[in-house]
Amino acid sequence: MAAQELKRDLENRHVQLIAIGGTIGTGLFLGSGKAIQLAGPSIIFAYLIVGIAIFFVMRALGELLLSKAGYQSFTDIAEDYLGPRAAFVTGWTYWFCWIMTAMADIIAVGVYVQYWFDIPQWIPAVICLIILLGLNLLTVKSFGELEFWFALIKVITILALIAIGVVLLVIGFKTTTGTVALSNIWAHGGVFPNGISGFLLSFQMVVFAFVGVELVGVSAAETSNPEKTIPSAINKIPLRILFFYVGAIIALLCINAWTELNPAESPFVKTFSLVGIPIAAGVINFVVLTSAASACNSGMFSTSRILYNLSRNDQAPANFAKLNKNHVPSNALFISTLVLSVGALLSKLIPETAFGIVTTISAICFIWVWGVVLICHLRYKKTKPELQAKSKFKAPFTPFVNYVVLALFAIILIIMLFADETRPALLLTPLWFILLFVLYSINRRKRERITPDPRARLEGIRTNTEIRHD
Repeated sequence: MAAQELKRDLENRHVQLIAIGGTIGTGLFLGSGKAIQLAGPSIIFAYLIVGIAIFFVMRALGELLLSKAGYQSFTDIAEDYLGPRAAFVTGWTYWFCWIMTAMADIIAVGVYVQYWFDIPQWIPAVICLIILLGLNLLTVKSFGELEFWFALIKVITILALIAIGVVLLVIGFKTTTGTVALSNIWAHGGVFPNGISGFLLSFQMVVFAFVGVELVGVSAAETSNPEKTIPSAINKIPLRILFFYVGAIIALLCINAWTELNPAESPFVKTFSLVGIPIAAGVINFVVLTSAASACNSGMFSTSRILYNLSRNDQAPANFAKLNKNHVPSNALFISTLVLSVGALLSKLIPETAFGIVTTISAICFIWVWGVVLICHLRYKKTKPELQAKSKFKAPFTPFVNYVVLALFAIILIIMLFADETRPALLLTPLWFILLFVLYSINRRKRERITPDPRARLEGIRTNTEIRHD
């Protein structure tokens, strides 16, 4: 029914800024402090390597999404190329990815508010969730507008940081910790001060920094002109990575010696406080607060749409496919928000370690989803060459690059085994996949009881007819 279809109300400017907003999030504004502590200036190369890999994932996703008009999510693609079990596991894992990511964002909201007010982290986290739930219950266009302005704030902030960095570099500005200089990048122990091991251990937080870049794919079902907007958004990812990640990190490291940055704080707030503008640090803290709220808003949007699609494919309760009068999957949104509130609980119970735990789980699960996209693309090229030949948005350097990126993801997972902070989450995450395989088997048996195999039903009709004829 038309009333139960998502509306294509996202315009080109919404999709472009959603893509930018997905590329800039809590992983950069807060998580980069931890990543810099591990890798030192070599973090620049880590962002470049992972950023290039994500671009190839997105090109593969873009080609797949545009190869068939009916695709609305990863689950549709996975079902076509890997079967219903893979679709079930991937769909629920992607939902879990965004739940974990949004939990990290809601924890970050509490951290940022503590800059001004000495209150428990969970209080602003709960308030933020309630506000975002109300906004998401409105039309998808409201979500697009909110993300448009949130993303614009992030862009302006990073532009300001880079511009200020260039000016301070040219005039040789002196902060309380030293002179702003390009040599700060290598003057404190070299580019790899913690060796290759520190460089490699930073990849978990770097991967988390890029989660959400694929949100442009989730929004495809609500985009008015996906053939134009999706390729445009994806093709701009390399420039955004160079500018917003590499450019911003270089500016941070020129203004600050990397040794001066506190991994528990936002390096952006620290940097602007050194510039000497009295209100700068407070303004930037507000910006990173809106960034965390924006990322959580994206998480609520994506998790509700994932549950909607799972329900439409009989892989989740039917009530999750119900839309309100604004064509928003309200039931799915309420359930996702309820689960997200666990993030506020974690920030109350384990405020010191909550952020690290949920970001690690999020990174692991996103690696699974991105890996599935690459594998589906390999199957697409092999099994549907006629579609691939007609594609107007072919992914470059395939299939070779697919295998290279899959190998990189495998290496990152192996690296996580060697870090005390990431090992527990890595070893526990397989339990999620075991649970999903069990639930899939239960769900399949239930569906078979309700809807028997058409071939068996046809065979039964044939048999009954033969008996009557006898």
